[in-house]
Amino acid sequence: MLIAFLIIFFLGTQVGLWMLFVKAGRQGWESLIPFYREYIITQLTGRPNWWVILLIVPVINLFIGVGLYIDFVRCYGRRSFLDQVGTILVPFIVFPWWGADSSVTYWGASATEEFKKKYPYKKSATREWADAIVFAVVAATLIRTFLIEAYMIPSGSMERSLLTGDFLFVSKINYGPRLPMTPIAFPFAHHTMPITGTKAYWDGLEMDYRRLPGLQKIKRNDVVVFNYPMEADAPYNRPVDKRENYIKRAIGVPGDTIAIIDAQVYVNGKKGITPVEGQLMYQVITDGTDINPDRIYDMRIETFPIGVPNSYGFYLTPSLANTIKGWSNVKEVRPVIYPKGTPEPTQDIFPQGAKWNRDNYGPVIVPHQGWTVQLNDQTAPIYERAITIYEGNTFEKKTDGYYINGNKSDSYTFKMNYFWMMGDNRHNSLDSRFWGFVPEDHIVGKALFVWLSLDDKGSFFDKIRWNRIFMGIH
Repeated sequence: MLIAFLIIFFLGTQVGLWMLFVKAGRQGWESLIPFYREYIITQLTGRPNWWVILLIVPVINLFIGVGLYIDFVRCYGRRSFLDQVGTILVPFIVFPWWGADSSVTYWGASATEEFKKKYPYKKSATREWADAIVFAVVAATLIRTFLIEAYMIPSGSMERSLLTGDFLFVSKINYGPRLPMTPIAFPFAHHTMPITGTKAYWDGLEMDYRRLPGLQKIKRNDVVVFNYPMEADAPYNRPVDKRENYIKRAIGVPGDTIAIIDAQVYVNGKKGITPVEGQLMYQVITDGTDINPDRIYDMRIETFPIGVPNSYGFYLTPSLANTIKGWSNVKEVRPVIYPKGTPEPTQDIFPQGAKWNRDNYGPVIVPHQGWTVQLNDQTAPIYERAITIYEGNTFEKKTDGYYINGNKSDSYTFKMNYFWMMGDNRHNSLDSRFWGFVPEDHIVGKALFVWLSLDDKGSFFDKIRWNRIFMGIH
C-alpha cells in the first residue's frame, strides 16, 4: 500500500509539473531533474537563484521548498488558501488538475513587484488569520521535528540529576533528526488526543526508519530521550515514533558489554561512571527516636516502606547519606543491595527467567549493526525480542534448534544499533534492566538544558526552582 501511494504521489506530481512547465514556456523535461527543476522555478517566480543552495541545508530546505512551490502556483493564479493547502498536501492531485485545465495559465513571476501591481490580491481577515495559524503550526511542527522540542520530567527515575517538574529542551540535531515514521498525525499531540483520549495519529501510513545526519553519535553516559520500546506490545501496539517518551542515561553504546556487580555498573570490564547526583535505596536505622518528617520534606527526600522497627527507607545520593549519618539520632545508614542470585523482588527482570536482579546483573553484550550472535540457550532469551519485535523477524525454538523466518539458524546478524539505558535513581528506575535494549530507531534526541523547573511540593513563592533555570545536563 505504501509503495503504491508513493508511486502515485511521485508520478502525479511529476506529470503535473511537466504540464505546468510547458504552460510557462519551458521544456517539460526540465521538471524531471532535481535542483535544476527548482532553479527553473526560481526564474519562473522571480526568487533569487541562490535559494537553490538552501535546498541542501537540512530543516531550512523545508521552509524554502514549501515557500518556493507556493510562489510557483501563484504564478498560475492559484492564490487561495485551499490552493496552498493542496500544493503542500496533495500536489499529485492539484498539479495535474491545473496542468490539464485550459483556464489555468502562466501569469508571470509572482514574487516580483510588477506581478503584485498587475494582479493585486487582497486577503480577507479570515484568510489572514488562517494563513498565520497554518504558518505557525507548520513552523512549530518543523522545529519540533527537526530542531528542538520541549520535554518535562514526569517521574523520579533520574533523581537527583534531573528532578520531577524539570522542563527540558531536547535537541534533535545532535544525533540527527529522525524523519516522521507516522506522518499523518494531529499537530502537537504525541499519541493521544487530550480530550477524547483517541489516537492522535493514523497508522494506515507508516514510513521506514530514516535519520538525517547529526552532529555526533550517542556517547556513553549521554542523557537521551527515546521512545519506550515496550509500547510495541499490547495493549498499546503503537508505532515507533508514537510510543511514550522516556529519558535515561545511555550506560552502554553498541558493542559494549554491560554488567552490574553490587549496584556498580561495569562497562567492558571497567567501572562505569557513577552519576554525581545518582541515588540508591538506603536503610536508615535510628536509636528509637523518630526522624522529623518536616526535615525529610524540606530536603525533598523520597521514601519507601521498609517494615523494620526504628528504620526508614530513603532514596539518597552519597552526599545526602553522609549528611544523614551525622544526625544525632541516626545509628547507621547503609545501602540496600540485593545479593547475587537473589530474585528481583518487585518485577520481572530482563530477560524473563534470568537469575539476575537490579544490583547484580549480566553480563550482556549490546548489539551493534552487523554483529552476529550465536544462538543458544543463554543468548536466545536475551536477543529474541530484538530479533522479532524490533527487526521484524519470526523466531521459533524447536527440538532441533532455532528457526528465523522459517529457516533453521544457529546465528543472527543485527540490522540496527542498540543502546543500554539506565536511570540515575538506580533503585527507582524502570530501565533496560527490566525491558532490555533500546533500538536506534527509538532515539528521539539529546537532553540539553533545563529551561524551567517547578516544585510541586513547594509553596506559591517557592514553586519555581530558580537555581535550576538554564542548568546544563551532564
